[in-house]
Amino acid sequence: MHRVEHVMGFPVSLRVDDEHVGEEAADAVFAWLREVDARFSPFKADSEVCRLDRGEVAPGEVSADLAEVLGLCEEYRVATGGAFDVRLPGRGLDPCAVVKGWSVQRAAELLRAAGARRFVLNAGGDVVAAGGPWRVGIRHPEQADKVCTVAELTDGAVATSARYERGDHIIDGRTGRAATGLLSLSVVASSLTVADTVATAAFAMGTEGVEWAAARPGCEVFAVDAGRRVFRTGGFPVAAAQAA
Repeated sequence: MHRVEHVMGFPVSLRVDDEHVGEEAADAVFAWLREVDARFSPFKADSEVCRLDRGEVAPGEVSADLAEVLGLCEEYRVATGGAFDVRLPGRGLDPCAVVKGWSVQRAAELLRAAGARRFVLNAGGDVVAAGGPWRVGIRHPEQADKVCTVAELTDGAVATSARYERGDHIIDGRTGRAATGLLSLSVVASSLTVADTVATAAFAMGTEGVEWAAARPGCEVFAVDAGRRVFRTGGFPVAAAQAA
């Protein structure tokens, strides 16, 4: 089964290789992602996030899902010394950096609950995979038609934060300025919740974020800094043909 839909502002592709898993499992995945977009988008005036930001919902009255997301946001704000912050001065509440990985990981769990054992869920380049090995290309940060490495996943996730798609959009909350110390940073972890949030948080920290991300439990890192230097942790799962 293979399906692609545009959700949350980017293409989401799903491939399931288990013949016993039907289209209803894919329906559930995309319905959940559309629900997340409606509830947590900072760009939709009637979303729970926007209503909370306007004070129409008290902090103690948010849904359990939003409370979980905001808890993760605060955990990473503290862990990065404020570099990662979803409440930047002069801007509205924007938890997208956590919501994306968290929601897609939840979608992967829906697939597992439906009996899927071999699948790939790719959300705008961030990937959850099961039943591998699967090969996932990490895009070259300056040449759109090339990859700079290929990761091999069996059961896990990989996420990349970079400047090549949306420019200098990640802000270092400590300075209020765009984070420009890195060109791209990819994280492999057991869940996309971790991989995506760690990648964004580390990117916001600049070059010091590489070491910080590498020290996070269960995380492996591949990064290219603004000086074109490449960093790779020893456990980053490079596909065999790329290992040399």
